[in-house]
Amino acid sequence: MTTQRMTVQDHIRTAFGFLDDSDREFADGDVLQASEKLWGAASHAVIAVAESRNWNHGSHRALKNAAFRLDAERGDSLIRAGFLAAEKFHINFYYNTMEDFEIEQDRPEVHEFVRQVTALASENGANGR
Repeated sequence: MTTQRMTVQDHIRTAFGFLDDSDREFADGDVLQASEKLWGAASHAVIAVAESRNWNHGSHRALKNAAFRLDAERGDSLIRAGFLAAEKFHINFYYNTMEDFEIEQDRPEVHEFVRQVTALASENGANGR
């Protein structure tokens, strides 16, 4: 069985699909799966922009470095904050330690992060790599 490598556009679609899944799962009360889907959305957004710029993204550390590099490049600290909020949801998937107020505060931040970062991947000439 041969697997095809995902394109930048595939990662963008996956990111938005995970955002939608996360919203449904939060509405259904499945906080753990919803948390992991938010992390997945953010991860795929970063992968999309990293792919579009030929940046490394093959590990959690590489994703974080790519997000912080994008933050430095753009001079937009909201990129760093959005990634860190998403990372909290990744941790929450394992330990369920986020308080309700944190979830309500950080969810919109992750949504905005995904929108912002995927737009940067698209504007950078997402060419289907």
